[in-house]
Amino acid sequence: MTGASVAGAPDAPAQSLARHRALAGAARLWLLIGALGSVALSIYVIFGLGNTFGTYVPLENEYFYLMLGLLLPLVFLLYPAFGMPTAQVPWHDWSTALATLGLCVYLAVSTDRILNEGWEYSAPGHAQLVSYALWVVILEALRRAGGTAIFAICLLASVYPMLADLAPGPLHGQAVPPDVTAGFHVFGTESVLGIPMNAFANLVVGFLVFGVALQYTGGGAFFLNLAFALLGRRRGGPAKVAIFASGLMGSMSGSVITNVLTTGVMSIPAMKRVGFGASYAAGVEACASTGGVLMPPVMGATAFVMATFIEQSYASIVVAAAFPSVLYYLGLFLQIDAYAARHGLRGLPAEELPTIGAVFREGWYFIAVFALLIFMLLYLQREAQAPYYATALLLAINQCARRHRWNRERLLEFVIGVGRLFTELAAILAGVGLIIGSLTLTGKVGSLTYELVRLAGDNVITLLVMGAVTSFVLGIGMTVTAAYLFLAVTLAPALVSGGLDKMAVHLFMLYWGMISFITPPVALGAYAAASLAGADPIRTGFQSMRLGSIIYFVPFFFVLNPALIGQGSIGEIVAVLAAAVAGIALISGGLQGYVYGLGALDGRRGLAMAGRVLLVGAGIILALPGGELVGHTHLELALAALATAMVALALAWLGRRQPLQPA
Repeated sequence: MTGASVAGAPDAPAQSLARHRALAGAARLWLLIGALGSVALSIYVIFGLGNTFGTYVPLENEYFYLMLGLLLPLVFLLYPAFGMPTAQVPWHDWSTALATLGLCVYLAVSTDRILNEGWEYSAPGHAQLVSYALWVVILEALRRAGGTAIFAICLLASVYPMLADLAPGPLHGQAVPPDVTAGFHVFGTESVLGIPMNAFANLVVGFLVFGVALQYTGGGAFFLNLAFALLGRRRGGPAKVAIFASGLMGSMSGSVITNVLTTGVMSIPAMKRVGFGASYAAGVEACASTGGVLMPPVMGATAFVMATFIEQSYASIVVAAAFPSVLYYLGLFLQIDAYAARHGLRGLPAEELPTIGAVFREGWYFIAVFALLIFMLLYLQREAQAPYYATALLLAINQCARRHRWNRERLLEFVIGVGRLFTELAAILAGVGLIIGSLTLTGKVGSLTYELVRLAGDNVITLLVMGAVTSFVLGIGMTVTAAYLFLAVTLAPALVSGGLDKMAVHLFMLYWGMISFITPPVALGAYAAASLAGADPIRTGFQSMRLGSIIYFVPFFFVLNPALIGQGSIGEIVAVLAAAVAGIALISGGLQGYVYGLGALDGRRGLAMAGRVLLVGAGIILALPGGELVGHTHLELALAALATAMVALALAWLGRRQPLQPA
């Protein structure tokens, strides 16, 4: 790492080609057309160019069918049916792709008839065959793009209406004929064309383009260099760099694994170099990358789906999500600083790091682009159009800058990157829509909500714990978006009816759906980081679980008092945030065994460990927001936390007074 930049800093997303083919020839051309066509179609609809120029204005369903027609066939070109991808696309995948295109085009052309003649419940014979065919195609596309686990879940959910009379307990109901089930899934507006596809076509596309453009123009290198310039020399500097860089990168990519593979290749070796253990360094990167997906302004696809589902602006979600994400990163930062202080870990030499001035001279426009995006999101409230303006500004400035200026090959790489991302997400969201469609068709949403409330005994806290466990379990086998949508339909109404804030409830489920990335036995984010660090995966998983422990508490805090997501009076928000910050500082000190002003909590193991446990407990009590649901006021909780912290520090002090005797 020398000069004005960090050598080897990634300036494009780390994309694993193991799962999909590197297309060439006609297949590559189809991918380029699909990517460019979907972006052009999105711009045409979102900016209302049909009305502006007096040309054709597509119906919403027509727009969705066309978007599927552009992207769904590409799944069969990119992803093999089984095993590792081959160099050539076999004839059966070409045939399936062409058939899928034909099905989607037919539905787009027939949209008027579908709506006017009520095909959703009574389709003609040939249309029924089309609905069955597209149903099967969507499930197969989901299997290839999303994996076997989510395919199995969506398959069972999609056929459930036909087998409802055989289902046990609250799922038991009247069976729906196969033709009606298929018609509802394909022709209706609450299944394949429902909330997930609505969010994708009307919101997600623009932000995905912006995120990919930011990475291919050197945004990753800029933010990593900026992090090294600001924090590289500090105590435990490389670990703090990982927090800063991964937070920004994760916000761009929306993918934990991509984030780990992009920033981890630089941050993990740097952490190991200054003295961090391999599993600890990997745990830091896994936690930082997981939090990045929850960090505004560009969060993962789930945030856009949430905005559509709860019928609130994406800007309101950005504002609400900012508070808990800052608390999460604060807890991670304080733990790393405490660990570095306890073990005497220093930063990197100044001569090996870029200077802030040099970094800003080379990449100032990334800050300007983010400023434009935030201004349009929060002030102008033009959330669907904002990423396109930001992308246009970014590309215009990038072509004027010499370092990252695109040539023809770089432009093609960008378009292909967009196409791959669109294709995978469109297949997954179309498949996930089947879950919502089945529950809606059978009318089981209300009965499931009632059964959950009854099972919890009308106790909101019990219901929250049930929701957290369910979110975690679903997050293991499904994408975060799929897990969120399932719970948004079934569990969220029960929590909201119990008096909890709607925004807080939906963010709660999003957070707990992400926790599986750092929690063993799955911990995909931790395992990806462990592979880069050469560390033991299980040990890394437990390290990331401890480092990211704040993420287990914060969702409960803000759902019990929505002041932690900016809902309430200024005085209440300030009081709750101040208590949360102080509480997180105590939790971090207890977990890492270091308290500012006191030093390391070493000495007699029994006393030191007891002090650390009590310190964590005091932090939880202090950070817990007071209110009616908790049953205690802010003052009562603060006094209880103070008393517990004093006992904890006294034990720690006594432990230090009586150091361990040598063996």
